[in-house]
Amino acid sequence: MGLVAEFDIPCEHLPAVGAAASVPSATVVLELQFNHGDRPVFLLTVTGGSRDEIEAAIADADDLTDCTLVGRAGDTRRYQAIPAFSLEEQLGPHLDDLSGLTALATADAIIERIEVTPDGWTQTGWFADRATFDEFRTFWQRNSGFRLRRLTRDGAPEPPGDGLTDRQDEALRTAYELGYFDVPRGASLEDVAAELGVSASSVSERLRRAQTRLVEETVAPTWPPLLD
Repeated sequence: MGLVAEFDIPCEHLPAVGAAASVPSATVVLELQFNHGDRPVFLLTVTGGSRDEIEAAIADADDLTDCTLVGRAGDTRRYQAIPAFSLEEQLGPHLDDLSGLTALATADAIIERIEVTPDGWTQTGWFADRATFDEFRTFWQRNSGFRLRRLTRDGAPEPPGDGLTDRQDEALRTAYELGYFDVPRGASLEDVAAELGVSASSVSERLRRAQTRLVEETVAPTWPPLLD
């Protein structure tokens, strides 16, 4: 069964990040049109923010050229822009593994949404299996960074974990990213505690409560009722 994941890639060198950073009040969603050679046309959907500020930010961006407003509805505007560089040219000087970036383009995955933030991209995608997702995760962990927001099985009616507190959610994500749940473990409880700046006992409690909540939301509802 496939996976659906939402995650942050904190990399200021990704396309359109500079433009988004110039207008933090706007939400910028990027689509890549890969049928245009090694420089896929960018479609930018921008919601909020001042039109003048947005278009000035796009015009000033070193990595965008030939920007055209193609439509608008309310405070949402759609732009088409040509990248000034190929992805390899833009990211090559900042990545340790450029060949891995090319490999991701042929992985069994569909990235359906890219939100451009002031410090990188937030992506939502479908992955054929855990190995494919781990390929994305490990690549970005090695090269710039990776923060998981949610990970669910495809077909799930809604993402589990909405009942977690902010601290429980942070503890789970940090533990996952550091490799605490890997087999064998890539990090200790003390490593997670140090990353969060709290005691190991506090992390242990947060993880136990978070895991209990996730079981209640996902596994427990499918169990038959206990017999008296």
